[in-house]
Amino acid sequence: MDIDKDGSPSPIEFRLDPGSGVPTYLQLVQQVEQALRLGYLRQGDQLPRVKDIVAGLAINPNTVLKAYRELEHRGLVVGRRGVGTFVEGTLGKVGLREQAALQKSMLAWMRTASKAGLDEDGMAALFTAALHDLRQSRDVLVDEEDGGGRAGVVA
Repeated sequence: MDIDKDGSPSPIEFRLDPGSGVPTYLQLVQQVEQALRLGYLRQGDQLPRVKDIVAGLAINPNTVLKAYRELEHRGLVVGRRGVGTFVEGTLGKVGLREQAALQKSMLAWMRTASKAGLDEDGMAALFTAALHDLRQSRDVLVDEEDGGGRAGVVA
C-alpha cells in the first residue's frame, strides 16, 4: 500500500498489466477513474506521491507525471506544489448496493453465456457490441429531440 507524507495510507494502489497494450500512463489514469466511479477515491483524497509509484512499479517518473497531468486536464485532480496531488472532481458513481446487484446479474449472464459456448473474448465482444448499440440508440434519441439531422451517428 502506498503511504502519503502524513504517513497515512493512500486509498489507491496502482497495478500495471504490461501485456494489455494500453500505455502505462493511461493505465494509471483509468485506475484513478475506476476508483472514483466505485467510491474508493473521494474529493480531497491524496493520490500516491510520484516517487512512491516509481519505487513500487519501477516506471519512469515522467510517466506518472503524464498520468497526473491528464487527470488534471480532465478536471479530476489538482496538484499542489510541494504538497501532492489531490482528488478534486468526481465521476458518476453507482452505490455499493446497486453495484452488488449489477455484478450478481452480470455473473448470471456470464454463466449463461459460458454455457452457450462463449469464451471470455466472445463475452467481451458481445458486451462491446451491446455498448455500441446503447450509444447509438442514445444518439438517435438525442437527434429526435433536436429535430433530426444526425440519426444513426455514433459519437
